[in-house]
Amino acid sequence: MLFKNLRDEIDATRARDPAARSSLEVVFCYPGFQVLLFHRMAHWLWGHRCYFLGRFVAHVGRVLTAIDIHPGATIGKRLFIDHGIGVVVGETAEIGDDCTIYQGVTLGGTRPTADQAGRKRHPTIGNNVIISSNAQVLGPFRVGDGARIGAAAVVLREVPDGATMVGNPARQVTRRSPGEARPAFEPYGVSGEDIPDPIARALSGLLDEVASLRARVNELESEKASPKDEMGRPGPRLTADEAESERLS
Repeated sequence: MLFKNLRDEIDATRARDPAARSSLEVVFCYPGFQVLLFHRMAHWLWGHRCYFLGRFVAHVGRVLTAIDIHPGATIGKRLFIDHGIGVVVGETAEIGDDCTIYQGVTLGGTRPTADQAGRKRHPTIGNNVIISSNAQVLGPFRVGDGARIGAAAVVLREVPDGATMVGNPARQVTRRSPGEARPAFEPYGVSGEDIPDPIARALSGLLDEVASLRARVNELESEKASPKDEMGRPGPRLTADEAESERLS
């Protein structure tokens, strides 16, 4: 079973990274694969109450790979950690099958105080989730199956299945329906799709509203500056330039 899982993870890495030209290259040159070997050993020791040895093995893995995975974390099958520098996975984090994590990602907890020891403090990541570079997922909530976390997003609450989250704090911008076809793999979680920026969308709406109000003000000023005939009725409406000239004269 151990060797079967190793074979699956090597194949998963080669399937998601075109730069991997051979299985030998994955084994000896990919820190994301190497850290999983250390984590398996550390997690086994941790589960058998050998806490110091578990932490020591995890520490050795961190020194060699620059990826920090706590031995208490639970990791599913075929996890692909691409590049991996700066990835941090906390003690009570859980990661499902076929997930992809990029450099700088943190699966962290909140309220890091002594009274939180032994409690669920870190996120639970579903299956087929992509977490892009420098994203921070903080807290004891679930990230649904097939979700995608954009680069540098800060996720502080539960993420529905199939949702795409961007921003700080993260906002949902798209969501796939359960029956919608899904590509085999999407690098960094957002490739090949025009992801709307919620802040830019809100600012665009405000600018449109300002333009509309400005046009209405100009219209009212033109009416006010229009000449009146003998009966007091408004004459021909002046243009904005004519109204301004009339006001200045």
